[in-house]
This record gives sequence, C-alpha cells and structure tokens, in this order.
Amino acid sequence: MRNICLTLAYDGTDYAGWQVQPDAPTVQQQLEAAIHALSGQQVRVLSAGRTDAGVHAFGQVANFRIESTIPPEKWQPALQSKLPHNIVVRESREVDMEFHATYSAQSKRYRYVIMNRRLDDPFLRRYCWKIDQPLDAGAMHQAAQALLGKHDFRCFESHWPNKATSVRTILDVSVQRLSGWPAWSPQPIAATSAESDGEFIVLEIEADGFLYNMVRAITGTLVEVGRGKWPVDVMRDIVEAGERGKAGPTAPPQGLALVCVNYGGSAGPA
Repeated sequence: MRNICLTLAYDGTDYAGWQVQPDAPTVQQQLEAAIHALSGQQVRVLSAGRTDAGVHAFGQVANFRIESTIPPEKWQPALQSKLPHNIVVRESREVDMEFHATYSAQSKRYRYVIMNRRLDDPFLRRYCWKIDQPLDAGAMHQAAQALLGKHDFRCFESHWPNKATSVRTILDVSVQRLSGWPAWSPQPIAATSAESDGEFIVLEIEADGFLYNMVRAITGTLVEVGRGKWPVDVMRDIVEAGERGKAGPTAPPQGLALVCVNYGGSAGPA
C-alpha cells in the first residue's frame, strides 16, 4: 500500500467544482476515473480544499492510497495521459501513510483577480471579474488589513453554519494593482510587485482555513470599499457584527484560484 500525493492545476470553468456529484462533471471525478483506468482500482481521492464550480487552481494538493507497482514519479505522466487538457498533474510523489491532503494542511493561499478597465478581453474573461468602474486598490488593501489575525468570520460565510466553527486565522492579505500575467503566477506575489497603472487588481489571502464562499465574499466587500461606497474602516465593523447581510456581495467564481497549500514539510517524500 502506498500513499501517492499529487499537485494539480486546473481550469475550473467547465466543472461543477472539485467534489464528485451524481449529475455534473467534477475534477475529483475525472481524477478518480483516470486512476481507475490505470490501475483497475476504485480509490477515493482526498484534496486540500473543495473548490467550487468555476474556481481554478494552480497548486491543489490531493492524495490517494493504493496497492500498485507504478513508481510514485510515474503517476504524473501516466495520469496526464488519461486526463482532459484542463486538468494538469504538476507533480506526483510518495508520502507517509499518515499524510492527509485535507487535515495535514497548515494553511492555504487563494488569489482573486479583477480586471479593472473598460475594454473587455475575450481571452481572460474566464479567469477574472471585469469591473468597469475605477477602483481604489490602496483603500481596498488598507481595509483588508483589519482581517488579519484570529476572528469569527461568519459574516463572510454563505449559508452559515457550514462548519463546526467559523473561527479562522488570516495570516496574510494584500490587494495590489498589477499588469498582465503576474496575476496568474503559481507563486505568492511580492508586495513590491504593485504597479500604480496596472489594469488588474489582485487580492492575495492566506489562512489556516476558509469558510464556504469566504474569499469571494471578502472580495465583494472590498470592491464596495474600492468604489468609494463604504469607508476603509468598515471591515472591522462587519466582522464584529457577524452578519452576512452586513458584508458585500459574493464575487463571481471565475476570478478565484487556489494558489498553493502549506504543509510545513509534512508532504515531503516518504
């Protein structure tokens, strides 16, 4: 028995999210079907996070336990030959049997991209939220700093409660303007990358866990600040109120991507 860990990138546009559903295509479904085609075994693939319909990933982490003679590093090309073009296996490796993609994670990092200009782009509209009205990225960044630390974030959770607790710790958050493809980098974006005339506004956020639609609700709230409708200090009041109705709208899914997952070294080779 081996525990195989995968790092995945995917375009979530054509999928109903990560988790298997009875009547819709999902990333997990495609991956489990590929494993079955290679090994003849039915396995359940565990993931670091269950991304929603239309949400993308640069560095999703998944693992599965299987009895197989396929070398760990060979799962990457073997699976890729069975997967559609919009799901890419970036790496495959063997990990300790105790490793669990969900429960071993120490933090996850998400990115939300807004295209802030009047002219549309047919090549990017699947990967960002287009907003015509000028946004104040500096005000959005300043407002977001109120989220740092440990708080009850039920105000940003759709259909609360979905978890045993809505308390989470945000470790890092930033909003900055960028021009072009750095917004789609698989690596965390340095704060010094900001450009005053960039056409993309990028929210980057890392936490020990996230609630259902949490990042998209935070984005929608920050956009209200960027539009000048709400003051910069509104985020602290919203968190303290603890009511979803006090926060902004839920941003559309296509601008969101899971950037990477931090395991603190626990996902290294066995």
